[in-house]
Amino acid sequence: MSSDIASTLPKTAAVFEEGRRRGLHLGAQLYVSLGGAEVVRAAFGARRDGEAMTTDTLPLWLSSGKPFTAIAVARLWEHGKVDLDAPVASYLPEFGVLGKSAVTLRHLLTHTGGFRIADELPEGLGWCEMVEAICRTPLDPGWIPGNTAAYQPRASWYVLAEIVQRLDGRAFAHYLREEVLKPLSLSDTWIAIPAEEFRRYGARIGATFSTLRGLPVPHPTWDTEALCGTCRPGGSLRGPAAEVGRFYEALLDGGRGVVRPETVQEFTRPHRVGMFDRTFRHTIDFGLGFLVNSNRHGWDTVPYGYGRHASDRAYGHSGAQSSCAFADPDRGLVVAWACNGLPGEPRHQERQRAIHTALYEDLGLG
Repeated sequence: MSSDIASTLPKTAAVFEEGRRRGLHLGAQLYVSLGGAEVVRAAFGARRDGEAMTTDTLPLWLSSGKPFTAIAVARLWEHGKVDLDAPVASYLPEFGVLGKSAVTLRHLLTHTGGFRIADELPEGLGWCEMVEAICRTPLDPGWIPGNTAAYQPRASWYVLAEIVQRLDGRAFAHYLREEVLKPLSLSDTWIAIPAEEFRRYGARIGATFSTLRGLPVPHPTWDTEALCGTCRPGGSLRGPAAEVGRFYEALLDGGRGVVRPETVQEFTRPHRVGMFDRTFRHTIDFGLGFLVNSNRHGWDTVPYGYGRHASDRAYGHSGAQSSCAFADPDRGLVVAWACNGLPGEPRHQERQRAIHTALYEDLGLG
């Protein structure tokens, strides 16, 4: 554990350490800033057996990386290259079949598009094969785009990224690197790590474990050179917690030239409000690619929330059973943390709520 966090954020440090003792994770990273000033940059436990977690380890953020893809789309929107209320088929004609002709970009960004069977496609498909298979997927039976909601972890994000590719001409991973990550000086953050960079990072590439049944079991593919080099626009982001935190600092600071302040406001405000989510089995509100604070629907039951003390305007995203990054504009707060153990939904939701409650209270924001 980093030496300063026990005194700076004692309750928060205790939650991460308790999770490690209970076997929920081997290790974790945490970054917190307040008013643009770093409060803590910490590492806990081990990144794998026999290796200490460090603050420069590159953990996998899974769905916590979705806002990066959303901001890539936001850049096109603010330059007038896409209409969020236009059918997806306007940009990707082959998508508009099997009942999906009315699905818009806004529906994709708010998880109201409704072609969930595509999320079951195997991870090993190549990009073109994946996009083609998603386009051949029918709309869910009885689905009303825009009026029915269910979180889609994978398929809709490939569609959004493919639209970026077709309009820009560059591969999505290259576009994101050049237009979002590099301008914000996020040099160790990637959505697809080239093979030579993967080898250069070596042990800094974080490992991901299932801790559902006690002993940690490494994920068989996520941390390999092959899959680290595969762009999965809804779930393959890697980078230190401090860099993910700096992304949110940039958003709080008006986008810092990557996007305009009004674009940040538009994408992070609530767009989908009060709708029951068929995936999460709970009412959850969404912005455009951002999960906005949904405490009004039960802070102690809403999954992947920002804790009981978060202000109404908090926005960000979480990764499956593992991570969360968000900004709370009313407090000037930025938080990014990632645990390398996936302990199952009930134990993770308990862990996430405990982290956020402790953090706000440590900072005197409770």
